[in-house]
Order: sequence, then structure tokens, then C-alpha cells
Amino acid sequence: MKQTPILSNQQQFELSSDQSLPCTFNIALYEVGGKQSECLFKVSGQDTQGAKKTVLYTLADREHHSYLDLFAKLSRDFGLRVPQNRIKTIPISPSFETAYNEILTENIHPDILYGYGDPAVIRVDRNTQTIYYLLATSNDAPHSFPLLRSSDLKDWQFVDFIFPEGKKPHWAADGESASDYWAAEMHQIGDEFRIYYVARENENAELCIGMVSSVSPEGPFVSCKEPVLKGNIIDPHIFVQSAEMVYLYWKEDNNDVWPGKLIELLNDRPHLTSILFEHEEDRRTASFVQTLWPWIETLPPMERFQAMQVLIEVIISNFASFYTRLSEQMKTEDERSQKQITEVLKYMKTPMYAQQLSADGQHLVGQPTKILENDLPWEAHLVEGMWVTEHNDTFYLFYAGNDFSTDQYGIGVAVSKSPLGPFTKMHEPFLKSTADWWAPGHPSVVMDTEGKYHMFLHAYFPGKAGYKEFRALLSVPMIFEEDKVRVG
Repeated sequence: MKQTPILSNQQQFELSSDQSLPCTFNIALYEVGGKQSECLFKVSGQDTQGAKKTVLYTLADREHHSYLDLFAKLSRDFGLRVPQNRIKTIPISPSFETAYNEILTENIHPDILYGYGDPAVIRVDRNTQTIYYLLATSNDAPHSFPLLRSSDLKDWQFVDFIFPEGKKPHWAADGESASDYWAAEMHQIGDEFRIYYVARENENAELCIGMVSSVSPEGPFVSCKEPVLKGNIIDPHIFVQSAEMVYLYWKEDNNDVWPGKLIELLNDRPHLTSILFEHEEDRRTASFVQTLWPWIETLPPMERFQAMQVLIEVIISNFASFYTRLSEQMKTEDERSQKQITEVLKYMKTPMYAQQLSADGQHLVGQPTKILENDLPWEAHLVEGMWVTEHNDTFYLFYAGNDFSTDQYGIGVAVSKSPLGPFTKMHEPFLKSTADWWAPGHPSVVMDTEGKYHMFLHAYFPGKAGYKEFRALLSVPMIFEEDKVRVG
């Protein structure tokens, strides 16, 4: 902590709980040096023994691990829930064992800052040669979307960045904590190579899907003037059934919306906090986050998630039960509260859609088809990061579910006879966390020159899951058997 006395800093927020909450707090919050810098929190309240206390905390920076450390200390002093990544947890299934192939476990270029999240691998056969290409998420790094190549799916070399520093699309936000360049995929469609990706729009910070194209898989790439699709959506996936029949898949990023809607509901109807949260530590957590909300809602999107994550973990620890309690509560509330609850319940579902693309790949044709949403217990509040593979006239949709920043995250699979579904899910995850690797997610599937299938995915080192933390590139061999798939 800086040695400057707290009262010499400009006070930004003075926050007090509604007195009808099960736990009440007074929070004086100081931003030292303005936004994106150190924060000081002076928190007053009662501990679990009923003793009044005041504690001063420092949020040294706005990184994910700093928020987790802050809430771990609040748990110690005021009985809030401990963040999952600050507990020495056992992975989601201790008996689950998979020999993940460790492909890239460190950054191979100094400007690749966060590893290989959302890895999209494709095979390109040109001039009697087979080359594999990999694109990865870059978050808010100055250089966006590292492109790598390999001849054997094991050894990878850096090629370039799709958007080097200063070369971002004109419509997309740029800068630390302002931009999120996620989930880029390259696919060959006829003689053209197209990359679809996620970025935030300049004007409103809303997540959109953009596209660039080239006659070569190594560029140079030409960017579309405007996003292909807007509306707070992420994780574009392209399935090329033929040069004339290409589908765009995407997911509504509703999990970015419902926590804020829920807090607004709880602040309007404080009595719901005691009804919806069954355990004392969860009520304390909800009460604290509700009190802090006027400050949280001023934060950039991903930092807002970091400040709310502990409350999100409370809810997704038994998501189906909370969803049911909230649904049942509508019967006893007034019309205004019913509308608010209906909106929260809507955003607690994260549907995936698919729709045909136009010949130039810049527009959608016809109407979207909803193909999947979170409805299994292990998925909790979201499904995302999909990839479709066709084998023997069967379409396999691989996807991720649960919270990306905990060891509860995993990969599921659904099967259909059509690229537009209906898809039938396996009830349990296809891949889960192990003792060595946490939060396997956002898969892609490629077939090698011997006809064998490989799934590529990202994962964190144990205890290191979180936004802008390093994600390694892993793979597993795959075998398709009579409408089923297993690790080879």
C-alpha cells in the first residue's frame, strides 16, 4: 500500500447497505490515481460472531488475481464466500483422468501475452503440401490474434499477428481493458481464407463478430468495413458444408448480462436476498456485492465480471436450484418484480444459434436456428465455444460449459444428423479438469494426413485459471464410433 494517508486521496464512493439486507456494510472506496489504478476499500460491518469491525484493503491493480485476493480477505474478515480459485480444490471429478498431450506450455513469441485461449486449428492442403494453422485469443494485448503453423500438429512456429499493433479494424475498440479480441477462426471457403472473430465495437463496447479475408492462409488479410453480426454475441464458428453452403454459429453472451440484472432486482427488492440465498456466507456475499454495485456498474465489462465473480460462483454452485427458486418467487411478487425476474431468467440462458452465410461471407441468409442452450447441471449458467465436425453423415457439436475461470469448466458434445440440429447432448462432460490441467475449453477438431482426428483445446495450470491468465495448448486423439465419440 502507498504510504499516503487515505484521507488525502479523492474519495470516489461512499456506499451503505440497505438496512433490510441480512448483512449490512459501509464501504468507502478511493481510486488512487483514477480509473485502472490502485483502489483502497475501507469496509465496516459485522463479522460472523457479530462483532463490529473496520478493515482497510488495497486492490493493487485491476487484474483478475487481485480481485480474487481481495475477496479471499473479505471472506476471512466478514464471512463472505471464498473464491473457488483461492481454495485448494479437488477437480470436478477426481476419478477423471485424461492424458492430455501438452503441445504449447509457454508463449513462443514475446508479443503473445496470454497463451493460446480458444485455439482454432485447421488443415490446409496446397501445392502437394499439408500445413496446419492455429489462431488464438489475444484479449486486450497490443498485437491481436497470433497465427501459428505446423507440419505435424506437434511443433508450431509463429507466423504473424492478424492485427498487429495500430492495425485494428476501424470499428473495433483498442487498448488495455477496452478491447477484447476473442475466438478467431480461419476457414478455407473455395479459394479464399476467411477469419471470423470477436471484438468490441468502439461506440458502445458491445461484442460483435467481424471478418477478414485473404487468398493466402498467411495473409495479408483485408477487413470488412463493418461487423458481420452485432448484438453482444461471441464465439463465432464456421462450418463449411460446401463452397456454396457455409454456416455461421454464435452464442449470445447473456452471462455478461444476468448478474447485473439480478443485483438490480435485489437492490429494488432487498427481501429477496434472504429468500434466494440459503446459506449465511452466500447471504453475506450477496449483501456485500449489492452494496458495492454502484461502483461495480461503472467498470469496464471484464473488470465488472471480476468484481462480481464470487456472487456468480454462489449461484452457479447449484444453478438449477437457484433458477427454480427465482422462478417460483414470481408467484408472490408484484407486477414490476415479475417483469424483472422474467428478464433475469431470460438472460440466465445462453443460446447458441446457426445461420447460413451469403456467398461473400459478409451477411446472413434466412433466419437463425437455435441449436443449443445451457440445460444440464454441469453446464450451469452458460454454454459457449463450439466446433462442428462431420463424420459418416453425423454432425458432432463440441462446446464448453460452466465458468471459464474455475476447474468446473469442461467440454461437452452433442450429436445430430443435420448441421442445424436438433442436437442430442451427452449428459456428462466429454473432457473435465484433471490434477494437472484445469478448465479444458473451446475445442477445435482436425484430421491429420493419416485420417486420425485430434481435438485441440486450452487449459490452465492448476490454481491459475482466470481472465488474462496463461492458457496452454493441449490436444487429445479422438475416435468416432456409431454416433459416439471417445478419447483415443
